[in-house]
Amino acid sequence: MARLKIDFGIDLGTTNSAIAVYDNGKTKMYRTDTQRDTMPSCVMVTKKGFMVGDKAYAQLPKDKKKAYTDLTFKSNIFIEFKRTMGNSIKYKTDSDSELSSEELSSEVLKTLKSYVDDENVKSAIITIPAAFEMNQITATKKAAELAGLEYVELVQEPYAAAIAYGVESSNKNGYWLVFDFGGGTFDSALVKVEDGIIKVIDTEGDNFLGGKNLDEAIVENVFIPYLQNKYSIESILEDAEKLNAFKEMWKPLAEDAKNQLSYKEDYPILTNLYDEYGEDEEGEEFEIDLTITRNELKGIIEPFIQKAIDYCKVLLKRNNLSGSSLNELILVGGPTLSPIVREMLESQIKKPNTSIDPMTVVAQGAAIYASSINNPVEGEVDHSKVQLHIDYESMVVGQETFVTIKTKETNKIVFAEISRGDDAFKSEKVELNNIGEVIELAIVENENNIFTIQLYNEKGDKLECEPKSFSIKEGTVAGGAPLPHTICIEVIDKLTKKKILKPLVGLEKTKTLPATGVFNDLKSKKQIRPGMDDFIDIPIYQGEPFTKAVLNNHVSTIRITGNDLPVLLAENSVANLTIEIDRSNIMSGKVNFIDIDFEMPFEVNTNESKLTDEWLKEQINETENILDDLDFSKKEEVKKDLNKVKNIFENKKTEAGRLEARSELQKVAKVIDDFESKNEWPKLEEELKEEYYRLEKANNDLGNEKTTQLVNHIKSQLEEVIKKQDVKLGNALLDDINSLFVGITLVYQLINFIRSHNQNFDNYRWRDRNRARTLINEGLQKIGENPNSDDLHPIVISLIDLLPPDEREDNDKFEG
Repeated sequence: MARLKIDFGIDLGTTNSAIAVYDNGKTKMYRTDTQRDTMPSCVMVTKKGFMVGDKAYAQLPKDKKKAYTDLTFKSNIFIEFKRTMGNSIKYKTDSDSELSSEELSSEVLKTLKSYVDDENVKSAIITIPAAFEMNQITATKKAAELAGLEYVELVQEPYAAAIAYGVESSNKNGYWLVFDFGGGTFDSALVKVEDGIIKVIDTEGDNFLGGKNLDEAIVENVFIPYLQNKYSIESILEDAEKLNAFKEMWKPLAEDAKNQLSYKEDYPILTNLYDEYGEDEEGEEFEIDLTITRNELKGIIEPFIQKAIDYCKVLLKRNNLSGSSLNELILVGGPTLSPIVREMLESQIKKPNTSIDPMTVVAQGAAIYASSINNPVEGEVDHSKVQLHIDYESMVVGQETFVTIKTKETNKIVFAEISRGDDAFKSEKVELNNIGEVIELAIVENENNIFTIQLYNEKGDKLECEPKSFSIKEGTVAGGAPLPHTICIEVIDKLTKKKILKPLVGLEKTKTLPATGVFNDLKSKKQIRPGMDDFIDIPIYQGEPFTKAVLNNHVSTIRITGNDLPVLLAENSVANLTIEIDRSNIMSGKVNFIDIDFEMPFEVNTNESKLTDEWLKEQINETENILDDLDFSKKEEVKKDLNKVKNIFENKKTEAGRLEARSELQKVAKVIDDFESKNEWPKLEEELKEEYYRLEKANNDLGNEKTTQLVNHIKSQLEEVIKKQDVKLGNALLDDINSLFVGITLVYQLINFIRSHNQNFDNYRWRDRNRARTLINEGLQKIGENPNSDDLHPIVISLIDLLPPDEREDNDKFEG
């Protein structure tokens, strides 16, 4: 079957996964081998290969019990490996073979593909959490490749959910909030819907908050106290390794209780005679016989749900919205089936929309999104039929649209007629060849419009063609997948002299993908000799601009070496950086070296996290030292949070533990950074005012109508920034002020530079006096010809290169 669009959507979840297809305007969930819409993301390694899904998950409790009674036991069943995507963690089997998260995820994908029994799935949209980092995104693409998918695009889970609701909803305008509480991650997304066009405008999330945290909390707050009261388990509680295995053993019971209490007011837990959970210190077998009420469960899980709701409140406040401003509150994920979650959301934000199953909404939305993207993978071809290439939008708003149609054979001429399924519209017969024709279609509003193609030869005889039909849904349009994080590079802040992140223009958070970003006028700090081991690094981060690197996630480092360059790159040479990100968040780019007229393309290597114990320990110590030197009201509270980070770091000596510790450390560092920013404000405010007055004077002397408009716009921004006392916005505005000042005054500064260095020529220690004199003479000649900044800037840069480093101060404005 030749598919015009990708059509298949896959929710590759931490706990459960699902696959759906969009056909003729409707989504269809493919049922698993146990006739469910979703399957556990669980993989069991057997002697014959792999067992995936419900059958593997059914064996998990038995393995967890074995793991507790025998700490040397190695289980062959693996779950929650999505949490370790993109890092070096390996899962060992009892035969000492090792599997990566990508390899395990590929087995889940292969199994999902197998449920599609009427065709081979070669292309798909796979969903990812909004908070996924670049290395996790790359790992997901790798898993798809291992699963035999020839073409894959990735889309964020809350965005997919919003699309699924949007297609069904009659509400085509307003703001929606997606509350996505999954098995391992939490995402919230603010969606703006305007005339049926769906666009994510902001996100907030946590990669370490999900249903698994609720299971752990039930074990720790219900099962452990119960067992501690009835049995002798002190030695277990004192042994970290044994305690962890002990807790893991009870998690399946906890998960079952959590799920049951979504539908019942209370739930009895009774381990029967056939259950074997080991013995206590006195040889007595463990048994549990207790009843959990929904009210008891609420007390246990409420802090975690509240944490998620607080993320939503931050998201709304950041966008000057409240719960009453929302038109829809959309639920995603198994835990949102709980009345506890829904009641808390209703009381604090808004009553949720429960019209779509939160367990399958992401897969459905992914399939709908997939139906809007042309399929680049060729399907099976029936050569007895005329093969057509059709290009059209499968989701539209309005009563008219267009389709481009052509034959795939170069010398084939046919005539095409397109009719709508209700027979109320039929196009004229149009002559087709391999160049193609555009045909206008009439669309029925709020309906799925199915169109059929009929081909004729020159004699008017009917011909069979492939494809012969397509569908267009009216009323909703997916506005494009958003960029989840701002892409930044690390630079020295001129005000504080500290390293901070600055954004690439065009790659700000929530920009619609694909997107391109630029950072101009980068300056090399040292020379790079061709063919040598010299290098310069450009670190790339994703996160919050104008903050410290420790608060953000490192994506990759672009290293430029002597082997990359054809000629000498002098110190203080200027370069422009361009980065492109495709719809799946995959990055590539180029560095353009202005002074040597050379362009270097690069691929961004995001294959694996490089988070080490050494780096993390250093960051924890540095944060602790900063905290000790501060004096503010939240100090003791922040100390407790930092101790929590240290406990995670010391007790979870795995990469997953390091990732969790880093995530919590970033929250602590954010509180400290906010306090430091407030203290930094007075100095920044003074600097802003001084630079603005300087800009205003320069514009009065040298500006024009266009620059006056820009200065007035900056003035209104300055008033707003001063009102908010926002350091990050202040730093961004300071950059804009300085850039505009340089733009207005640059040619005069360049003229003064050349004249000053001519008058004081003998006072400088030129590296090459003859070359310097030639350049100055060239500059003086151009000054007499009414030059612009482009005429003089290269001359000044070359003169600066001829000065020793200690005589180059105050020339940064020319060097970028």
